[in-house]
Amino acid sequence: QVQLVESGGGLVQAGGSLRLSCAASGIYFSSYTMAWFRQAPGKEREFVAGINWSDQNTYYIDSVKGRFTISRDNAKKTVNLQMNSLKPEDTGDYYCAAKGKGRVVDTTDGYDYWGQGTQVTVSS
Repeated sequence: QVQLVESGGGLVQAGGSLRLSCAASGIYFSSYTMAWFRQAPGKEREFVAGINWSDQNTYYIDSVKGRFTISRDNAKKTVNLQMNSLKPEDTGDYYCAAKGKGRVVDTTDGYDYWGQGTQVTVSS
């Protein structure tokens, strides 16, 4: 049974930092491309960051470049998202997603497995 379990969300003031983690089980983690998506209230789920399984290249949406960093630890089967200089517009539910091989894509239908999400609220 595949499980992706996110943690690390919470309430933070603008300018603060949070570190999200996603623990995977039931998959051969090192062969999966991983990504983080987010969904703000009333909006569609959007790609935030991704990291390839093969070359570990990383990709970000423009609005988080220079502030967020995605990383993975294949030995621990975890993918992390370090979020700095948070803004109120970063508020939303953050989801971890796994894609069997292939490169990072920025669409939800490109991923095979999803976590339940962790809530991030950034106050102004």
